[in-house]
Amino acid sequence: MAKPDSKKIFFENLSGAGKAIAVLTSGGDAQGMNAAVRAVVRMGLYVGAKVYFIHEGYQGMVDGGPDNIKEATWESVSSMLQVGGTVIGSARCKDFRTHEGRLKAAHNLVQRGITNLCVIGGDGSLTGANLFREEWSGLLTELVEQGLIEADAVQRYSALHIVGMVGSIDNDFCGTDMTIGTDSALHRIIEVVDAIMTTAQSHQRTFVLEVMGRHCGYLALVSALACGADWVLIPEMPPEDGWEEKMCQKLSATRSRGTRLNIIIVAEGAIDRHGKPITSSLVKDVST
Repeated sequence: MAKPDSKKIFFENLSGAGKAIAVLTSGGDAQGMNAAVRAVVRMGLYVGAKVYFIHEGYQGMVDGGPDNIKEATWESVSSMLQVGGTVIGSARCKDFRTHEGRLKAAHNLVQRGITNLCVIGGDGSLTGANLFREEWSGLLTELVEQGLIEADAVQRYSALHIVGMVGSIDNDFCGTDMTIGTDSALHRIIEVVDAIMTTAQSHQRTFVLEVMGRHCGYLALVSALACGADWVLIPEMPPEDGWEEKMCQKLSATRSRGTRLNIIIVAEGAIDRHGKPITSSLVKDVST
């Protein structure tokens, strides 16, 4: 007797009937956000839940209104997989950092029966979402005291469930293989290296590239491996004292073997053993 497909059973047992989910993107945009939004919407609709877009991130949740919180349909996320950025918008929101702003946001969600929130963003966005979850019951109590919602709404919407999806090109979040946007960022770095290598080879030059990543050296390390860079500097492994001389010796050795170009990749947050930043300008001066 054939065993039942466990995945099929799992999905068949999911039910979102009577539930409402909202999805928002916050902070800096990253390639892949639209694919994540699409997946949330279509899976939510598949299990029978109502799904809402919250436009312009937390600002849209605080401001509320039909222009900012809209019900999504299956067709509303069509033809967006290949589009960069985020089609539902993203914005920095000072209002959400205040208690009053979070109170307005809670009121706007309760009005639509939303108790499930999917936040796609970086560290600040997810930290704000967790604070919102922790304050949720207290916010509902305040709304009752102010006469903005009925008393039974506190029990009906007692818990706020949050799913955080890390939208960050830095790949600086543990527990996931690759955060949203990392793969596209790597592609862009490799494209740039490919574009400058012909010029570097033609004129026997050394190129120093500084790549993003903040305090994480993932992009620098993986792009250096992918393009065969001669030297890479990342914050997780500060170089030993005297790295400048060792790097120059390495570059000279490769040139003596007939190589016509050198590529050095510097992570945005690269530091030495004493915590002093290593910038691309410093590396350029050292290598000339």
